[in-house]
Amino acid sequence: MKVELISIGDELLIGQTINTNAAWLGQTLSNFGARITKTTTISDQASEIISALVTISNDTDCVIITGGLGPTNDDITKHTLAAHYGLALKMHQETLDHIEGYFKNRNRPMLESNRLQAMLPDGCTVLRNKNGTAAGMWFNSGKQVVISLPGVPYEMKSIVEEELLPLLTKKYNPSALYFKTAHTQGIGESFLAEKIRDWEKALNADSLQLAYLPSPGFVKLRINSYKGAADAEKINRYFKELESIIPEALYGYEKETLAEVVAKLLVAQDLKIGTVESCTAGLLAHQLTTISGASEYYQGSILSYSNALKSKMAGVDPNLISRHGAVSQEVACAMAEGGRKILEVDICVSTTGIAGPSGGTDEKPVGLVWIAIASKEKTRVKSFQFGDNRERNLTMTVAAALNFLRYEFLSLP
Repeated sequence: MKVELISIGDELLIGQTINTNAAWLGQTLSNFGARITKTTTISDQASEIISALVTISNDTDCVIITGGLGPTNDDITKHTLAAHYGLALKMHQETLDHIEGYFKNRNRPMLESNRLQAMLPDGCTVLRNKNGTAAGMWFNSGKQVVISLPGVPYEMKSIVEEELLPLLTKKYNPSALYFKTAHTQGIGESFLAEKIRDWEKALNADSLQLAYLPSPGFVKLRINSYKGAADAEKINRYFKELESIIPEALYGYEKETLAEVVAKLLVAQDLKIGTVESCTAGLLAHQLTTISGASEYYQGSILSYSNALKSKMAGVDPNLISRHGAVSQEVACAMAEGGRKILEVDICVSTTGIAGPSGGTDEKPVGLVWIAIASKEKTRVKSFQFGDNRERNLTMTVAAALNFLRYEFLSLP
């Protein structure tokens, strides 16, 4: 089943609102067995809606439109579609009863504009919206179906899950896409592709597809199969093989986060951890405490952004900072070692770096970060050179610190 998505809204085009609907529909429909062939974003203009409809590919089975349904004057999708398909608007009693109940249950007045939302194209299949007042609509257009849904995400999702998917199943009986996703950290997409080239070739020869999904500090690897769960065991075997090829990079699957992996290792070894942060300014502590039950392993943090507080709070010798600078191997180690004693933890992680975009020098450019891990037995330290984007540098520093911890726990090189 081939699907095209059309998103309506000027707020999407100017970047005021992120188009999360298209992302959610893409994932949901792909899991359902559909193939998304095209996604289009258009303005709130009748002419743009018509233009998008007449350019739909002939081999597309289903078109899903989101947005432009509501009680205000700029919600024109219903009227445009009715005119396009030559259908008159007619009061849909079931929808009207729902809207009246919707406002009565909330003790809110119902306006005439709300009542008019029950005027729907006569001949379309109405998709009930239990979470709102704008009903979804299903139009048959030759061999294709065109579905119009409200743009409010939680309303749209409810209609898709409870109304639309059952109807699409009856009409198309799609074979569900089966996939599994592995997470890697600390290796770039191109280097990763080169390292697993032979593994990927074998996978492709076995009628499976591999997708690379990069983000700052991470690359997801997703194996797809259109044969459904029948290929689940085969996919698991390939990932087991991949674990032995890149043990330093592959840390988890599906929704598992790197912080969760580290948390499990800390709990398993009954260790307490603390952080001393400079450039990351508490972001590492935040990641380590996003998991329920974090108090079982996380003790606390010292946020020593200034040099003075590195000495006062983390016990770093001021002369060490003077000789080597705050962003240095020596200071990173001293921060971790001092923090371990002050916080009374088994392990302490420190971060110090130049996040940018200012503050860099030829000797210490923007993106230079030192991360140290101190335990009772030893202190390990590693430098990283990220880019010149401040936000990405901070994200990648936290990811690198967490994976550095994982290396230590698993005795990886």
